[in-house]
Amino acid sequence: MDMTLLGPEIWMTLLACTILGVDILWPNFSKRHLAYLAAAGLMLVLGPTLGLSLNQTRGTLFGTMFIIDPLATFFQVFILVSTLLALLASVDAIERFTAFRGEYIFLLLFTALGMMFMVSANDFLSLFITLEFASFGFYILVAYKREDVKSSEAGMKFFILGVLAASLIAYGVSLIYGDTGSILFEKIAQQSSMSLGFLVGLLFVFIGLGFKIGVVPFHAWVPDVYEGAPTVVTAYLSIVPKAAAFALLFRVLFSTLGDIAETWRWMIVAVSVLSMTYGNITAIAQTNMKRLLAYSGIAQIGTLCIGLASATQMGSHATLFYLLAYLFANLGAFIVVIIYSNLTEKDDLQDFAGLNRRSPILAFAMLIFLLSLAGVPPLAGFLAKVYIFAGAVEQGLLFLVSVGLINVIISFYYYLIIVKKMYTLPPAETTEIPISIPMKIALYTCMAGTLLLGIWPAPWIDYAVSATDIFQNMPIR
Repeated sequence: MDMTLLGPEIWMTLLACTILGVDILWPNFSKRHLAYLAAAGLMLVLGPTLGLSLNQTRGTLFGTMFIIDPLATFFQVFILVSTLLALLASVDAIERFTAFRGEYIFLLLFTALGMMFMVSANDFLSLFITLEFASFGFYILVAYKREDVKSSEAGMKFFILGVLAASLIAYGVSLIYGDTGSILFEKIAQQSSMSLGFLVGLLFVFIGLGFKIGVVPFHAWVPDVYEGAPTVVTAYLSIVPKAAAFALLFRVLFSTLGDIAETWRWMIVAVSVLSMTYGNITAIAQTNMKRLLAYSGIAQIGTLCIGLASATQMGSHATLFYLLAYLFANLGAFIVVIIYSNLTEKDDLQDFAGLNRRSPILAFAMLIFLLSLAGVPPLAGFLAKVYIFAGAVEQGLLFLVSVGLINVIISFYYYLIIVKKMYTLPPAETTEIPISIPMKIALYTCMAGTLLLGIWPAPWIDYAVSATDIFQNMPIR
C-alpha cells in the first residue's frame, strides 16, 4: 500500500493536532499568531497536494475504498486554498469570540480534513463516513457564537437537517446494496440492469446530497443558517462543503451511473430549474446581505447543476471551472461583509449604503465580485456561465439554457441594487473602514482570481479538463 498517496491527509492531520496541542499546552499563546501558524501549515500541505494534482497521480488504498486521481486532487487543492483564504479572513473575527478561539482554528482544519477524505471516497460506505466526518465540525462552527440566539438556532437547524440527510443517504445505500450486492462504485457500474429498488435508493442518496449542496427543494436550512452562523463560518460553508459534495456527485453519477444518464438526468434538470428560479426571485426581496447571498448561492448551485445535467466530459470540466470562478467571487463578497461587520456588527443591506465613501477599495471589490456572480465580461463568472451553457447546448438542453439565461437577467437586478446603494446613497457614518493585512491578502487574492480566470482562462480550463480525464472512457452520452 503506497502511503504517499495519503500524504496530504497525513500532513493535514498532523497540522490540526499541532494547532490543538499548542493551544492546550500554551493557552496564553496569541490566537492571531496561532492562526498565522495554521496558515503557514496549510501552505506547506498545499505544496505536495498540488504536486500530486499536476503529476496526475493515481492509485487506490484500503481495498479501493479510497482513491487518488486527478479529480480527487483537484478538489483537495480547492479545499486547501479555500481553507487558507477563510482562515486569513477569520484572523480578526477570532479575537471577537468570547471563548474557544483556538478551537475554532482546529475545527476549521478538522472539517477541511474530512472533506479531503470525502472527495476520495470510492464506495458508498466511505461516502457516508467521510460525509459525516466533514459535517461534525460544521455542526459546532455554525453555533459557535453561544451568546447569540440566532447562531444557536442555526446550529440546531443545521444539525437536525444534517442528520435527516444522513439518514436518507444511509437508507438509500441499503437499498442499493440490497439490489446490487455491492457498495463499490466500480462493481455497481458493471451492473447490466437497474431495478426499481436501485433507482429508489439512488433517489434517496441524491436527496441526501441535495441537502448538502442546498438545492431546491432541499434548501430550507440555507438562509437561516447563513444568517445565524458567524459570518466567517458562513463564508466557508457557502462554497467548500458544496464543492466537496459535487465531487461525490461526480463519482456517483458520472463514474458509476454514466451509462444510464438519461434515467437520472431529469432529476438534475428539475432541481436546476427550481434552484435558479426560486433562488433569484427570492433574493430580490431580501434586506439582509447574508440572506441575499444565501439565495444567490442557491441560484448559483442551480446553474452548476446544468453541468451535471449535461452528463458529458464538457459538462464536467465546465462545472469545475465554474466552481473556481464561484470560489473567488462568492468568498470575496463574504470577505467584504466580514470586514464591514467586524467593525459595525451590522450586515443588513441598507448598512452598506455609501460604502464607496468609507472604503473605495471595499466597494470596488464588492462591485467586481457581484458582477462576476452576475456574469459580466471579462470577469470569471461570465466565461464560466458561457462554458457551462455551451455544454448543455451540445446535449440539446435548450430549455434548461433558456431558463438559465432568464435567471441571469433576474440576478442582475438584485446585484445592481447593492451596487447602487454602495455608490449613490450617503453613508450613515463617514469614518474610514480599516482593513488588516490578513484581510487584504484574502481580499486581493479573491479579486486577482476573479479577474485572472476571466482574462486568462486557458491554464485554468486545462487544469479542469485534466481533472476530469477519468471520464473519457466512461459511457456518458
